[in-house]
Amino acid sequence: MAVEWDRVGQPGFDRIVEALVHRVYDATARVEAVNGRGGDDGVDIKVTHGSRVRIFQLKYYPDGFPTTAHKGRRKSIRQSFARALQHQPWEWILVVPCTLTTAEREFVTSLAAGQTVRVEVWDRAKLDGLLATHADLEASFTRDQLFEAAKVYGQERALLMGGVPDVSARVTALGRQADGLDDHWTVDFARQGKTVVHTLRAKHPRAHEVSPVEITLTGSGPLAPDLARAVRRSLGFGLPEEVVLPRGAVESLTVSGPEWLSGEHRDVEVRWQPADKVPLAETAVEVAFMEGEHVTACYPGTLAHVGRGSVGRSVRVDLAGGSLELTIPASSGASASLRFTFSLKRLEPAAGLRLLRIYQRIAAGGAFEVRARAGVIGGGELPPHPEAARQEAAQLRSYIEDLEAVQRHCEQYFPIPDELTPTDRIALRMARLLIQGHCVASPFMTRARFTLNGQDSPTLRSLLSGEPHAVRGSSAAFALTLSGRHLELGPVHFYHPHVTVDEKDGRRALAALEAGRGEGCAVTVRPVGGECFRHLLHDAAPGSGWTPVPLELPGFTEPR
Repeated sequence: MAVEWDRVGQPGFDRIVEALVHRVYDATARVEAVNGRGGDDGVDIKVTHGSRVRIFQLKYYPDGFPTTAHKGRRKSIRQSFARALQHQPWEWILVVPCTLTTAEREFVTSLAAGQTVRVEVWDRAKLDGLLATHADLEASFTRDQLFEAAKVYGQERALLMGGVPDVSARVTALGRQADGLDDHWTVDFARQGKTVVHTLRAKHPRAHEVSPVEITLTGSGPLAPDLARAVRRSLGFGLPEEVVLPRGAVESLTVSGPEWLSGEHRDVEVRWQPADKVPLAETAVEVAFMEGEHVTACYPGTLAHVGRGSVGRSVRVDLAGGSLELTIPASSGASASLRFTFSLKRLEPAAGLRLLRIYQRIAAGGAFEVRARAGVIGGGELPPHPEAARQEAAQLRSYIEDLEAVQRHCEQYFPIPDELTPTDRIALRMARLLIQGHCVASPFMTRARFTLNGQDSPTLRSLLSGEPHAVRGSSAAFALTLSGRHLELGPVHFYHPHVTVDEKDGRRALAALEAGRGEGCAVTVRPVGGECFRHLLHDAAPGSGWTPVPLELPGFTEPR
C-alpha cells in the first residue's frame, strides 16, 4: 500500500522524510534531523559529506503553493531558503508531499538565481519512488492502513499488529517447539535479512559426551591464496576474525549426530566466527623497542586479544588510531611476525606523529616486546623494511611535523588534511621555518611593486636607471589556507640584495621625477638571475642574517 500523503499530517510526513534521508545518505555522510521546525536556523535536516552540506527544508503542503491560494506559502519557502543560506550549503532541497505544477517548480528553481547553491525538489513522485526502492520503510509507515484492513478480516495478530510483543510471543512459541526436538541439544535461530541462522546449543554440560555431534567439511580443490592465509590466521593462530568459505570452495558439509540434525549439505557457504570474547585478566600493556637490553622507545596500548590455534598463538594490541598484531609460531626457531595497521583519518598531528614514530621503529627493524605487569606477552626480532618504504614514512612524518608546528604557533588545531597540493606543501614548510626564526626564499614572490612617494635621491635614480640595488620591505602577514582554515603567522619582512627595476617602469619613473610628478608612480622590481625574495618573520632575529635556509622537500626544486 502506498503512503496517503494527504492523510499522514505534518508529524507523519516529517518522520517518513527523515527516515528516507537517513536511508539514502547514512552510508556515506552524517545525517542530522534538527529539532524545532520553522525556527530561525532554516534547517530541517542537514546532510554533511566532507566539506559539502545539503540542507533539506520540509513543507507539508499537500495541495502545493499556488499563487491563487495559500499566498503565504511561497513567502515561507523564500524565508526558509534565505535562512538556510547562512549555513553556506552546497545543495538546498525542498521536500513537499504534492506534485508540483510547472509554475511552482519554476518558482523553486528561481531561488538559486545569483547564488552558488544548487536547488532541488523532492515532490510526491520522488518520495513515492524512494519508498518503492526502500519497501521496508514503506511497509513500516503504512501499517496503520493495513491494520484497518486487517480488522475487517479479523487478522490483527496475523499482521503482528501488536508490535514487538506479538513478535516475541511467536518466536518464543517456535523456540519451545525446537526445544522439544532432543533431550540434549536444541537450536537457537535468528533472522538476518533473508537468511535464517541456526545455532546449535547444548542443554547440559555433558551433551557432547552423551550425544556427540561431528561436523565434517570437504573442500573442493586448493584454496585461493588470500583465503588460505585467512584460514591459517584464524585456525592456525586463533585470531578473532570471521572466515568465509564460498560455495565454490566447499564440496560438502556433513553433520553426524541426532537423526533430526544429521545430514549432508551441498552448495553451501561456510562461515566461522570467533567465540564470545573472554575477558582478559590484564589489558594495560606497552610496546617496547630495544637495542640489546636498552629500551629505545616505549608506547602504551590496550591488550585486545590473546588467542591460540593449531600453529601458534596471537596477540593484538590496540593503540590510538592503530592496531598491532603479533603471531608467534609454536615450533622452536620459527620467526614471529608483526603487522601494524593505522589510519591518520580524523587525527590531529600530535596523535598522528605518535603512530608514525611507531611505524618507523617497526620499519627500521630490531627487537621489540609486548609487556604487561605480569611479564612479557610476546616479542621478536623484526627485519628492516625496504628503504623506499622508510623514506615515504619519513616524508609523511616531516609533513605532519610541519603542520603540528604551524597549528601550535597559530593556536588552531584540526585533523590532518586528507589531501595537500604541492603549493600548500611548500607554503607549509616555509611557515615552519619562518616560525623557527629562519630566513627562507619564497618561490611565490619573484617580484615586488612599489609606489614612489615623490622623494628623489641618487640611490633611487641609480635603481631606476637599471643598476642592481638591495631592497627591503614589509608585508602585513604571511598566511596560508589548509583544510578551509586561514592560518596567519604574522607580519613578515622581505628582502633581496640585488634587484633591478623593469626597464619600461624605470624610464617612466625617471621622467616623472624630472617633471616633479614622481609621487604615485608605480615600479616593479625583480631579483637578478631569476632569484626570489627572502622572507623573515617580523619578530625573528635571524642567526644567519638574510641567508635563506633550504626547504629540503624531496621532488621540489630549491628556490634561490
